[in-house]
Amino acid sequence: MSDNDVLIKVRNLEKKFNGVTALKSVNADIKKGEVVVMIGPSGSGKSTFLRCMNLLEIPTSGTITFNGVDITDKNVDINVHRQKMGMVFQHFNLFPHMTILKNMTLAPMKLRLYAEAMKLLERVGLADRAQAYPSQLSGGQKQRIAIVRALCMKPDVMLFDEPTSALDPEMVGEVLEVMKELAEENMTMVVVTHEMGFAREVGDKVLFLEDGI
Repeated sequence: MSDNDVLIKVRNLEKKFNGVTALKSVNADIKKGEVVVMIGPSGSGKSTFLRCMNLLEIPTSGTITFNGVDITDKNVDINVHRQKMGMVFQHFNLFPHMTILKNMTLAPMKLRLYAEAMKLLERVGLADRAQAYPSQLSGGQKQRIAIVRALCMKPDVMLFDEPTSALDPEMVGEVLEVMKELAEENMTMVVVTHEMGFAREVGDKVLFLEDGI
């Protein structure tokens, strides 16, 4: 594997919270177009690792190189790089007072037009809900909206933090189907999940964390 194939390079990543070590010298290479699935017991550091990747959590030590740039360097403007790192959270993080279409086009600097947002809504079967509010949607619909909202920025990588764990079982499949389609289109993805079937079917690489290692 050449360095040109590696989109994200993590070296000796450590994270401590009030003296408690959550991540201990973690190393990983994530190639372009690769689906990396992170599994492990609750509290093993999976979500912390994911949040460190776009500096929502600041690593205590170690480096994270994204697209050839060390984003842990204090002189780097992380917001520039975050625009190329789509993030999908466990609990959707939609703005409740805005319609679905406004949620999608509120991305930094409003880089994408409404027409493109509508295309993405059509893709996940929710174009008819563009003027609805989050409270009017099911959990599965909200998570599909969260995914296509991140796609509005045309990211180089999508980070998923247990995207189905807050959903009722009957809604899990519709979200995983969207993620499978992204994988088929060679979207680089890092997914924290407990869905072992998804991990086996879609994952190119599995990272197992336990006790932060």
